[in-house]
Amino acid sequence: MMGLPLAGVFPPIPTPFDERGEVDDRALLENLAHWNTYPLRGYVVLGTNGEAALMDADERAHVLAVAREGIPKERLLIAGTGCQSTRETMAMTARAARCGADAALVLPPSYYKTQMTREALKRHYHAIADAAEIPILVYNMPACTGLDLDLESVVVIAEHPRVVGIKDSGGDTAKLGALRARLGEEFAVLAGSAGFFLPALAVGAVGGVLALANIAPAQCLDMEKRFHGGDIAGAAATQRRMIPANFAVTSRWSVAGLKAAMDMLGLRGGAVRPPLAPLSAQDREELESTLHQAGILPPARRTR
Repeated sequence: MMGLPLAGVFPPIPTPFDERGEVDDRALLENLAHWNTYPLRGYVVLGTNGEAALMDADERAHVLAVAREGIPKERLLIAGTGCQSTRETMAMTARAARCGADAALVLPPSYYKTQMTREALKRHYHAIADAAEIPILVYNMPACTGLDLDLESVVVIAEHPRVVGIKDSGGDTAKLGALRARLGEEFAVLAGSAGFFLPALAVGAVGGVLALANIAPAQCLDMEKRFHGGDIAGAAATQRRMIPANFAVTSRWSVAGLKAAMDMLGLRGGAVRPPLAPLSAQDREELESTLHQAGILPPARRTR
């Protein structure tokens, strides 16, 4: 993996904004200081939860630079750099490297999705990898792109030595296992959701990029530790308990739900950037109940 050990848990962190809608540097650093108290492998910055699609290139570079200040050198900073054009993605990846990113997570272009053939995707990723100074990870996120990269497409993209892994949020654990079988240990497979973290580990994933790890890092790490320690029943119990909370802050309420959950826990979640909308009072109440039932929100910290 080009000397880049990717085994472990990575929260894809949200970007906090202040009351003017600008990036809140202090809040970002405070959140990182909290997460740094857990033995996380690193962080994904400017992924889907980071609202990168709603920022310009200068804002993205600023977020990466601030995040690097708050992320210890021994922990990885994986930067989301995917854009619609190959040229812009190459430029963003170069900026990420200059900001101190250890790797780039590249979402496939999706606006012209019907033209994104296997060969087109191979050319796109290989051009980015040719130009990059840091390793590249493929980001499969069909819920946002409308593209679900199949096994053979990932295999041909992975022919480039600088393409070292994939974060797959599609939830097809059979494909994750097949990728591990086809590409071996040198290609890192990372689960893209805590909802299927344990099954992914069971078929060969080395870790996960888990939105839930922003609000439940201990539980996500517990699953990983129990799995590797042979306590499959214990890992499965944690997995089952986390499924409703994970659904709440991903598929159901997405970034707004995750930021609201962070606020409930005393972290700096804050507002989402328009056109995303905040949770209603009723949704917040339901989210709070879900977090309480999962044991993520202690009874003493419940809001009214």
